[in-house]
Formats: sequence, structure tokens, C-alpha cells
Amino acid sequence: MTCMAAAGAATPAVADSVPVGVPLDAVETTLGVDTPRVATGVPVPVVGAPDVPRHHRGDMLPTPLLPSVPIGTELGNTLIASPVPNLAGTPETDGEGTLDAPATTLRTRTPGAVVGAPLTMPDGSDFGLPHLTAPKLGLIAPELTGAPSALLGLR
Repeated sequence: MTCMAAAGAATPAVADSVPVGVPLDAVETTLGVDTPRVATGVPVPVVGAPDVPRHHRGDMLPTPLLPSVPIGTELGNTLIASPVPNLAGTPETDGEGTLDAPATTLRTRTPGAVVGAPLTMPDGSDFGLPHLTAPKLGLIAPELTGAPSALLGLR
């Protein structure tokens, strides 16, 4: 599945996560206690195309000099269930506590940098020589977008 971002920015395609069940049977056999069941999905990050540096009139270096790169992934469905014995003080009230986090899409962009040269463009009035100027430095902030959630339950 692919996504479109606002303002024509490139976004990566989002891959499904790889489901994984955590094997805790050996712990249960060895220690003789009930162990929680853990099932989750390992995210598979997909890298998108970086922003294209562009040359602007009057600048010697392209902007941005270090482009930011979009990365997308899906956080898989996670389920953790653990036995809760004697919930109300009697064996008849044995239950199970669960933590369920549904799958959600997570997108991020790496930081980038905008750098200006310490020289101006060649000046025709000064025999074509550039002048010194204060160099510019700017950072493109990283982004993280997603809406993970979780449900805590007791049965």
C-alpha cells in the first residue's frame, strides 16, 4: 500500500509487520509457574525517496544540502496475556489480564540540514570576485507521526 503526503512530499510505502510469537514454554516447564503469552509483530521499516535538493538563484549550494529521508513502518498487533490467580481471594475467581495494542502505522522523517556558503555569488562590479558573507546553517527537524494505542483488560 502506498500513501500520499501533503505538499507533494515523498512518503515511503508501508509494509506489514512480521508476526512473532514469543516462546516462553521452557520457562513454564522449568519454573513450574504460569507464564504470560506474548505475541507481537516485528516492524519492517521501508525507506522512501529523500527530498530532492534544489538550486535556487543566488545560492551556491543546493537546498537542503542534507535532505531528510522518510521511513514508514507498521507496528504490529501486540497481545500480552497473563494468568491472574485468585483475583478475589478464591480459586473460582481465577482470571486473565491482557494488554492488547492494535496495529498502527508509524511514519518518521530523518533530520536534514540547510547550509549556506560563506561566499556570495560572483559580483560583476568587483571584477567577478565573490564577497565574504556570514554562512547560514539550519536544521530540518525530525518528524514522528503515529497514533499507537493499547487496551488493558481483565477477564
